[in-house]
Amino acid sequence: MLTVSTYPAMIRCVRQAKRSPKRYHHGDLRRALLDAAVALVAEGGVDALNLREAARRAGVSHNAPYRHFADKEALLVAIATEGFERLAEALEAAEAAGDDFERFVGGGEAYLRFALEHSAHYRVMFGPTLANKIGQHPDLDLVGMRAFKGLLDQVERAEARGLLRGDTPPDAVATTMWAYVHGLAMLVLDGHLPLDADAVYALVRTTAQSMMNAP
Repeated sequence: MLTVSTYPAMIRCVRQAKRSPKRYHHGDLRRALLDAAVALVAEGGVDALNLREAARRAGVSHNAPYRHFADKEALLVAIATEGFERLAEALEAAEAAGDDFERFVGGGEAYLRFALEHSAHYRVMFGPTLANKIGQHPDLDLVGMRAFKGLLDQVERAEARGLLRGDTPPDAVATTMWAYVHGLAMLVLDGHLPLDADAVYALVRTTAQSMMNAP
């Protein structure tokens, strides 16, 4: 039974509930934090990301992220790892389509498409925070090599079929193509190359044609 004496306690409970952080109701805390972190990077760059703000965006207490991420670098590693996984899948899908020439060109287009459509992941993957961290995050190293191997495999197959011009080693060709599409992606993302996606893909195709014995 409610009595006058119970009202102060009820009021205190209501006030505490209003002051308490919103409880977590997502089915996957890690996923929610990653989504919030990617959104923050997309809006303000890597410098805009911190665990407290990611927690606020995800609707959890500021301590909740530490269940999955020890610090900001751990969160960035998770974003980069996911990005390389998606990039590797895109390159593998390109490898399964078309003839030899189209697969080679498609790899460059797939790489560029990923960079433009997932720019937040891409900036974290190749940003300064994780540079020179090889060996410190084995899972990230492994998936990063998987993505590069997808490009290298395409080059090696093109060479085996006599499609490449000259005698440049496949790893050098793959590195050159990687540097080229990466440079294009960053120029577009940073606003230094005001071209739409179709025009940029056309540049990739033209460059690939210049490297291969194909019309």
